[in-house]
Amino acid sequence: MFDLLTEHQLAACIGLLGGAALGLAARLGRFCTLGAIEDLLYGGSSLRMRMWGVAIGVAVTSSFAMIGLSLADAGQSFYLSIRWMPAASILGGLMFGYGMALSGNCGYGAIARLGGGDLRSFVIVLVMGVSTYVVLAGPLAPVRNYFFAQQNVTNEIPPGLAHYAAAWSGLPLAAIGTGAGLLILLASLANSELRRDRQALFWSAVVGLAVTSGWAGSTYVNTHGFEALPVVSHSFSAPLGETILWTMTGSLRPLSFAVGSIAGVWSGAFIGSLIKGHFRWEACEDPRELRRQIIGAAIMGAGAVIAMGCTVGQGLSAFSLLAVSAPVTMLAIFAGAAFGLRQLIEGFRPAE
Repeated sequence: MFDLLTEHQLAACIGLLGGAALGLAARLGRFCTLGAIEDLLYGGSSLRMRMWGVAIGVAVTSSFAMIGLSLADAGQSFYLSIRWMPAASILGGLMFGYGMALSGNCGYGAIARLGGGDLRSFVIVLVMGVSTYVVLAGPLAPVRNYFFAQQNVTNEIPPGLAHYAAAWSGLPLAAIGTGAGLLILLASLANSELRRDRQALFWSAVVGLAVTSGWAGSTYVNTHGFEALPVVSHSFSAPLGETILWTMTGSLRPLSFAVGSIAGVWSGAFIGSLIKGHFRWEACEDPRELRRQIIGAAIMGAGAVIAMGCTVGQGLSAFSLLAVSAPVTMLAIFAGAAFGLRQLIEGFRPAE
């Protein structure tokens, strides 16, 4: 494989394939974070929220199975190699959720909508990508580092629920993680409506396996390539900024898993919209709506950097490794989104 492609090119291809699966799931399977929250709070349906549960269950089960087979190296992942900061998970998650409600989409959903011709999402993608790098490596980076300085885990137990349980019980890490994933999967499948919806089950499983493909593929490149690249999976906050930089300076910087992942989601969503016959160009006609989306995207980008991940980065990739940060961040994102949606709904109610 390395005779045909460089490490960077192979990593980008792995990201492209997994991203395409995620893009198809968004368009054909209606897999969406904000949509799931809206359905649960205002639509009287928990179907799409349970789809997230299935995706997490599949991702956890398959990821720890890969770890047990030595096909994935969880210890090198960003989520388990950095000490957990509870305040960062809570504050960043609240910011991300609130910004997601204002903009009407998370980074992943915005890319998927852009694949269907929604130019409003193009603005969200650009603003969120720039915002992440402003806080990650730009003018606001010193402020973030002052309050939320990231420290590597050295000789400590990695901040993962399965790792803590393995250290306490002495049981194999892979067995604990796989068992936890199966429990999450069974709990999500308790709903009869979801069990009857084969399409929802299929695309939920595709999402979970796409996340695992990132861990397994990047581990392969890391262990077999001449240049050790990071072990990563899908996330759609900082990778947006990285993709923007690569688009402008591609001759100076190599391809990466992140760039491939972003391109994959867009491509998969584009193909999915054509299959469904939903592709159409859309633009924002209301300046107030555009202003709200820009503000929301900026808040989302900043929140994702503070929380070290977005709905996919923390909600799926970090969750697939049972990182301690994942459930805390996702609860904070849910709370922030619920507050933002409530504010928008109250704001659009006619005066009595």
